[in-house]
Amino acid sequence: MPAERLLPDTESADLIALAREIARDELAPVAAEYEEAERFPRQQFRLLGKSGLLGLPYAERWGGGDVPYETYLQALEEIAGAWMSVGVGLSVHTMSCFALAHYGTDEQRDQWLPAMLGGELLGAYALSEMHAGSDAAALSTRARRDGESYVVNGTKAWITAGGQADFYTTMVRTSDDGGKGISCLLVDASTAGLEAAAPERKMGLTGSTTAQMIFSDAHVPAERLIGGEGAGLKIALDSLASGRLGIAACSVGLAQAALDEAVAYAKTRQQFGKPIIENQGLEFLIADMAAAVETSRAMYLDAARRRDRGMPFQRQASVAKLVATDSAMKVTTDAVQVLGGAGYTRDFPAERYMREAKVPQIFEGTNQIQRMVIARALKEA
Repeated sequence: MPAERLLPDTESADLIALAREIARDELAPVAAEYEEAERFPRQQFRLLGKSGLLGLPYAERWGGGDVPYETYLQALEEIAGAWMSVGVGLSVHTMSCFALAHYGTDEQRDQWLPAMLGGELLGAYALSEMHAGSDAAALSTRARRDGESYVVNGTKAWITAGGQADFYTTMVRTSDDGGKGISCLLVDASTAGLEAAAPERKMGLTGSTTAQMIFSDAHVPAERLIGGEGAGLKIALDSLASGRLGIAACSVGLAQAALDEAVAYAKTRQQFGKPIIENQGLEFLIADMAAAVETSRAMYLDAARRRDRGMPFQRQASVAKLVATDSAMKVTTDAVQVLGGAGYTRDFPAERYMREAKVPQIFEGTNQIQRMVIARALKEA
């Protein structure tokens, strides 16, 4: 059943209705097929772009939807509930636009942002490296200034849409001054010297390509430096704070889909002369699943509303990401249990939901890192 939503205005309600329609009619019917074939859903991203869903939280001046995060995240939840790979890709694209939208000059935004927000271009976010994941300040991909370009060498790891994206918001080292030596470059996918490695072979989100991106004397025009040299780590951390809300919303959408599947199955599956949903043991399990979904939704909406009002929200974003992703893992596991043997087969989507729920606990800051962020914020309060 569709989630009940308290939306701020009729425009938001119309937007959620559009997202729900696309999710139901265009995404859900082909999700299993694409995931089975490990096929990247590029055409679906183009559809989201044409529908105005690839730039929702950004300014209308550059082609965005200019909607509050509270609304954007609920639209994202609808998309992820139908197809998690597309939801995660949409969240990552939105995060990849953050640096230019918030730290670029007006000249840079005028030049590149309309195509990024209008659906013509798909973005990826290149921060992590094999030895610099949770410790972002330890990254080693280096950019050396050479006239009107930066020459970039190094390898970025775990890049969502790696090899498929049109641009990469890339954090590079421009000096040896620790975290102060990191800068942000907006790298075009066609840049000579940039190539994707073979895609990772993953347990879930198999429709979402993940790959290393290798820079070998890649020349990036200096005009593509965002925010000035040394601003990269701040840009990265600010991007991640908002991005974590996107992953929280995706996880809630996935958990809602698993809950809906479990309830539908339990209503029709007969044992001992009655639907299994009438057995108290299963009733309590499903009730706990519903409580987890609604609690997680409330957490990300609270953080989003703080962000929309210009209030500090970083701690709440970490709480939302932690709660929503842990809940999604439990809810999807319980959905498999409700379906029993059927849940362990690919004839039903529950097993796919369970596999897809694991990685949100890991990317955009592991849940162990979220606990550190939360604890540090409390100590400094």
